[in-house]
Amino acid sequence: MKPSPKRGPYSLDTLAVHAGQPPDPQSGAVMTPIVLASTFAQETPGKTKGFEYSRSGNPTRNALEACLAALEEGKHGFAFASGLGASTTLFHTLRTGDHVLSGDDVYGGTFRLLDKVMKPMGVASTFMDMTDLAAVERAFLPSTKLVWIETPTNPMLKIFDIAAIAEIARRKGAMFVVDNTFATPVLQRPLALGATAVLHSTTKYINGHSDAVGGAVVMNDDALADRVRFLQNAIGAVPSPFDCYLVLRGVKTLGVRVRQATATAGRIAERLTRHSRVERVYYPGLPDHPGRAVGERQMRGPGAMISFVVRGGLDAARSFLEKLEIFSCAESLGGVESLAEHPAIMTHASVPEAQRRALGIADGLVRLSIGIEGEADLLGDVEHALG
Repeated sequence: MKPSPKRGPYSLDTLAVHAGQPPDPQSGAVMTPIVLASTFAQETPGKTKGFEYSRSGNPTRNALEACLAALEEGKHGFAFASGLGASTTLFHTLRTGDHVLSGDDVYGGTFRLLDKVMKPMGVASTFMDMTDLAAVERAFLPSTKLVWIETPTNPMLKIFDIAAIAEIARRKGAMFVVDNTFATPVLQRPLALGATAVLHSTTKYINGHSDAVGGAVVMNDDALADRVRFLQNAIGAVPSPFDCYLVLRGVKTLGVRVRQATATAGRIAERLTRHSRVERVYYPGLPDHPGRAVGERQMRGPGAMISFVVRGGLDAARSFLEKLEIFSCAESLGGVESLAEHPAIMTHASVPEAQRRALGIADGLVRLSIGIEGEADLLGDVEHALG
């Protein structure tokens, strides 16, 4: 769809269905064709119809990239074979001797990539609680070239002030990337708040059906886009056309899924706060969440992720996870199905134990990803598993 200047701007729900996906000009097909070709014929050497080799560009991937850019209100979108493929490509915009300032509570794979891959290559990282803006300002080094955050964070669901951190990064001359996987563009638009780039694991909410692994980066900066485009082709961590089709199919219902899951999550979180076997609940929508005011300012809803501590530690958490019937005990999140996991053993096992404990990732901590099943069924499943 090509929005007319006389109409719009279009809503996210409309863009999710149509942006970058006009009917096929050759057949009229309303669904974007899956172009499985690895190479494309050239009229004469060097003269193409816009495509030469599928690693460099593919019509199905282009449609996905245009759609994701529209959803995040960005000019440039890039799709990758995984969220970590997207992260790796962004980190390769750095050079030996550069420094990354990262939020302390990040996906375990991001920590592993920074600590075990980029650090030996000469790119150092500092992990810190970015709710303290004065501390963020003090933590900058002359070599700090990138600020990296998730908000809400994984798995402690902290809220970082995107606009405030963006202003600090701008004054310091550093690129600022926000991993928007948990919030999605339905609930949060980091580019509009000053971020340089937005990253997604499209495996999660964007696709939403737990059947394709992917990642994406969106930005407005033309120079950065040129560099990422070069690296995307040079590194080659690109998704297959079929995976792009799956993500395009899934993203059409993004708004509907996120809104329903968020509504259900709020009621489950509130119920958990009143359960005798629950020690503490982490959810940005609760009145006592320390980041609630910032969250309400920069988000359209608190999201569908909940973390909570079961009384009794590891044994109690394990028992809870084993007794669930509707929730599956599995890594990942953001699908139509509800999932539950144990961060210390599963998604954040690569984070050193001392660091996990400092973050609050206790042995009794459980993370829930609320899906779109019936609210009463999910509430009953949680209460049954808690005993």
